[in-house]
Amino acid sequence: MRYLTLYKYFLRFSFTKAMEFRLDFFFRIVMDIIYYAVNILFFHVIYLHTPMLAGWTQDQMIIFIAGYLLCDALNMTIFSNNVWWLPQFINRGDLDYYLIRPVSPLFFLSLREFAANSFVNLFVAIGFFIYALTQYQTPFEWYQLTFYLLMLFNGVLLQFCIQLLFVLPTFWIQSQRGLLDFFYAISFAGERPDRIYKGIVRILFTYVVPLSLIASYPARLFMDPFDSWTLIQFIGITIVFWGIVLTIWKKGLRSYSSASS
Repeated sequence: MRYLTLYKYFLRFSFTKAMEFRLDFFFRIVMDIIYYAVNILFFHVIYLHTPMLAGWTQDQMIIFIAGYLLCDALNMTIFSNNVWWLPQFINRGDLDYYLIRPVSPLFFLSLREFAANSFVNLFVAIGFFIYALTQYQTPFEWYQLTFYLLMLFNGVLLQFCIQLLFVLPTFWIQSQRGLLDFFYAISFAGERPDRIYKGIVRILFTYVVPLSLIASYPARLFMDPFDSWTLIQFIGITIVFWGIVLTIWKKGLRSYSSASS
């Protein structure tokens, strides 16, 4: 309950701050909507030339796109701003202020900034997700949809873990942004179905930097015949990556040079 109360204050502070910079608030909304439109149009153009891609028809691909955009909106709303600021806190010694608080510093640093503008766009993503479900031609049960949503949230957590792993090296390399630029350069992999990748590239984006699992595996579990191995892989990889994050975080704190050092 203490953490829930704290998070309520995070939300209140974030919305208050967003309203103080209204031009930036609305600009970011427009920017995200353009991003959604570009992703949708990209696949629309492809399906003008082929009836199938990665084994999925156009209405199946729309389900995948809607799931990915929903994951992206959730990540941008809850986690992304916090991950962006973390390297600066480490470099400037501002991390000290969070280490002395009587709560988990990782919790505080991961959730303190709630992106109010992305929260608005989250409703846009939800609207497109509902549209995709209405256009989907294969009947499905409510429990399948519930399971799909839970797996998408697992994908959000996996994306958060991967992003953190590109930030935490800041403890040792003293970069202004960690390795975030490299993360953004390869993050396109999560915007494409995992089955389009072959050979070593597929291994890379499935097990080493599993960006292609974020939305692809939930969509496969929803649309394809149920595969328990796919489910075990997906959840297992998320657990492994969370364990890696916690291990590197603890090692990073031991190497951290505070502002008072």
